[in-house]
Amino acid sequence: MNGRWRAGTWLSIGLVLLASGAWGQEGDGGRSPNIIFILVDDQGYYDLGCYGATEVETPRIDALAEGGTRFTDYYAAAPICSPSRAGLLTGCYPRRVGNHIWVHRADSPGGLHPDELTIAELLQSAGYATACIGKWHLGFHKPFLPTQQGFDYYFGLLHNLDPVETIYFEDQGGVPLMRNEVVVQRPVDPAELTERYTDEALQFIQANRDRPFFLYLAHTMLHNPIGVSPRFRGTSRWGEYGDAIQELDFHVGRMMDRLEDLQIADNTIVIYASDNGRGPGRTPQQKLRGRKLSTWEGGIRVPAIAWGPGLGWQQGAVCSAVVHAMDWYPTIATWAGVPIPPDRVIDGRDLSRLLAPQGNIAPAAESAASVNATVPLRRRWDPPAEWAAVISRQEYLNAFFYHSAEGALAAVRWQNWKLHLHPAPQLYDLSQDPGESQPVRRSDLVRKLRGMAILFEHEMRLDARPAGQVPAGVVPAANLH
Repeated sequence: MNGRWRAGTWLSIGLVLLASGAWGQEGDGGRSPNIIFILVDDQGYYDLGCYGATEVETPRIDALAEGGTRFTDYYAAAPICSPSRAGLLTGCYPRRVGNHIWVHRADSPGGLHPDELTIAELLQSAGYATACIGKWHLGFHKPFLPTQQGFDYYFGLLHNLDPVETIYFEDQGGVPLMRNEVVVQRPVDPAELTERYTDEALQFIQANRDRPFFLYLAHTMLHNPIGVSPRFRGTSRWGEYGDAIQELDFHVGRMMDRLEDLQIADNTIVIYASDNGRGPGRTPQQKLRGRKLSTWEGGIRVPAIAWGPGLGWQQGAVCSAVVHAMDWYPTIATWAGVPIPPDRVIDGRDLSRLLAPQGNIAPAAESAASVNATVPLRRRWDPPAEWAAVISRQEYLNAFFYHSAEGALAAVRWQNWKLHLHPAPQLYDLSQDPGESQPVRRSDLVRKLRGMAILFEHEMRLDARPAGQVPAGVVPAANLH
């Protein structure tokens, strides 16, 4: 399905929906809202002031929480980079789109399949200007590049800067910094990236201030190696990592100030989240355990904030609903007033009503409460008798399935209950024991969550789609310039 077909088809569908009153949320002057998604790399759950950090000061990010909703139980799609980004951009568990195992290295022939419809492609087809600025990590051959996946403009690194990736580029002068599909610099100085990305983001916002835009700002920080500009070195009480957080906070503030200066803040949605966890809590009050790559809470539960007071959202809200990265896809689509194509099966739920005044739970998919509310009902639901009496469809749709960095299903969460599946089932009540230290004996709940895992395994066996793949020996596009 090419972009020109999608654009014409969805414009026609959009006009029908507009006429019928089924269009999504509109902001200033009836124009669809601008959407900015800030994805930070490797930031742990407790690593912002509004999440309990005392070693850093993050006033501008904390202000997003004060003016919006802070999520306490938000999950990245995976505890590692590439699968996490695949889940975010497709609205699917990484396993459904074949991008669930480890990360893409520079010699990988795979990536995000061109037939997947990213949120950028969906918005682009609806007239949004789209940009990806920052880290990609979803494939390095031409069919997988950001400009082939719905982004009008790209600036950033396709890769990581840690030694397991830089080694591939030693004979080429270093990891390439790209503008669209052209190399503009080798090597890259990590200390420059946060500011350079923000500068590019500000230019994109300025250029598209008179039309709806979608900006996916995927910072390379806080992934190792940490880069901090001279202005911020030594400013925190947490070494380079804390300094880099404070630099990110400053540049988030720059962007928010620009929105105000351009008088488009009231028609802009800002989402801030991390792509996976980093480490456990540091005080007795910070209970989460586990590190990046693990499916303990500290490896995959991360900070997330949604801000949009100009659109009438809640302000200063704290949401304890179980929410995950795949939910942003249908939610963003509804904010933009764009229906997800009827042939597209995804795993995310439309949470637009959750952010409305007095919203505190995810509405049932059957309620048809918004443009994309019923999309989860496209998922397979034909449980055998053993599980049909134990698990309802809505319970299944509201469960979260944890996958390890190696791609295997590792745990299931439903409501406050989490069942680790290996090496033997262990049940935890996260509302009472967020540190996962005291297993609970509840055979009825173990059965329910184990049944969910089995149903999920069957669903993925039958319905998972392949990753993109190029023939062996094809040189990645970033190595051609």
